[in-house]
Amino acid sequence: MTGSTPTGPPGAFSRPSLRERTRLADALRTETVGGMLLLAAAVAALIWANTGSGSYAAVRDFHFGPAALGLDLSVGHWAADGLLAVFFFVAGVELKRELVAGELRDPRRALLPVVAAVCGMIAPALVYVVVNVAGGGALTGWAVPTATDIAFALAVLAVIGTSLPSALRAFLLTLAVVDDLFAILIIAVFFTSDLNFLALGGAVVGLALFWLLLRTGVRGWYVYVPLAFTIWALMYNSGIHATIAGVAMGLMLRCTTREGEDHSPGEHVEHLVRPVSAGLAVPLFALFAAGVSVSGEALADIFTRPETLGVVLGLVVGKALGIFGGTWLTARFTRASLSDDLAWPDIFAVAALAGIGFTVSLLIGELAFSDDPVLADEIKASVLVGSLAATLLATVLLRMRNAKYRKLWEAEERDEDGNAIPDIDEQDDPAHHRRLADRYARLAAEHRARAEALEADDTPNRAPGT
Repeated sequence: MTGSTPTGPPGAFSRPSLRERTRLADALRTETVGGMLLLAAAVAALIWANTGSGSYAAVRDFHFGPAALGLDLSVGHWAADGLLAVFFFVAGVELKRELVAGELRDPRRALLPVVAAVCGMIAPALVYVVVNVAGGGALTGWAVPTATDIAFALAVLAVIGTSLPSALRAFLLTLAVVDDLFAILIIAVFFTSDLNFLALGGAVVGLALFWLLLRTGVRGWYVYVPLAFTIWALMYNSGIHATIAGVAMGLMLRCTTREGEDHSPGEHVEHLVRPVSAGLAVPLFALFAAGVSVSGEALADIFTRPETLGVVLGLVVGKALGIFGGTWLTARFTRASLSDDLAWPDIFAVAALAGIGFTVSLLIGELAFSDDPVLADEIKASVLVGSLAATLLATVLLRMRNAKYRKLWEAEERDEDGNAIPDIDEQDDPAHHRRLADRYARLAAEHRARAEALEADDTPNRAPGT
């Protein structure tokens, strides 16, 4: 398909606008730093949990909080139910922005990443189910390998030094947003315990008040932070997973700009909260979720027990084939197509990268096997092994294409006329071409003068007759 003229809907794997690329760069920069901290936290958790002192479990299982409010939780639960609510709040804002002003606004442009994300969740679930039906394992963990961890994936990109062109970066981020949406739905639908309708009603009233304050223009963190905590606490006690409160509040923020605004309220809040999510909330969750005992016997069990093997194969095989297959089917049976700069190996490399399922996979693993702590720890270990295997596969594939990505990235960033706007965004601007013509004329005059000066200096040294 590479080299063909795109005939599909505008934006199908095309280069985003300058404003969108700037927003993408800011978001990805924050997520990359957060991903580095996430990696460090996961390594620290593994080392700490395997020291043999028992201090990791003691800290993770230490309870604190007001019991009268139903919030006497362990440190691990505060991290999974509390801190991850911040992560899902940012996911809600990002989803809202994509729906009203981003790639998902136009159904034609949204079709490809949505289909790719859906197939990228169905295929791993099917792989898990097939492995466990064949091996007689528990089917309750089918959702564990369905989620992609964008922060972890971006950290891998930063480590291996790949500069993805903006079209692939936009696709990866949009894919992750849709992936987060379906992960949220899975948690809400399949991991809701017995409902406390009084608490749920209170959470709904709190959300209505949150929406009303936003619509009437009330400002001040001292209003929203206590209200958000109250909504979260009520949602936690309702039986619905508390992270859903974060998503709901994120979706309520306005993500379109009005006259006189450079940024929407949603973009502004996301800019403030994303570093807290990526730099604090998610790494702390990883610190208290990724600490599993690792031994030769335990690692061997991952590849012999159907539940853990299903997770590994789901992440490595299911994700790659699902996303790649969904993208190919969309391009084959709709008008969507790749841009001239991309080829199918690029899509497969990104699909393999999406097999890094960490944060949400660990969370779903805890929820799916909450009644079996031993198996829950083995599932966590399988998430780590599967994510590592997907990392290695994606690293090899992306390294093979890195030279091409570097050229594309440099072409997108080139600014020869020096006006701080990439040349690629000014191809239809006559003023841009006049600035380049003037610049080249000045350079030509400078080089011509330099050549004449060198020739004049060299004249006395020439032999007669030459």
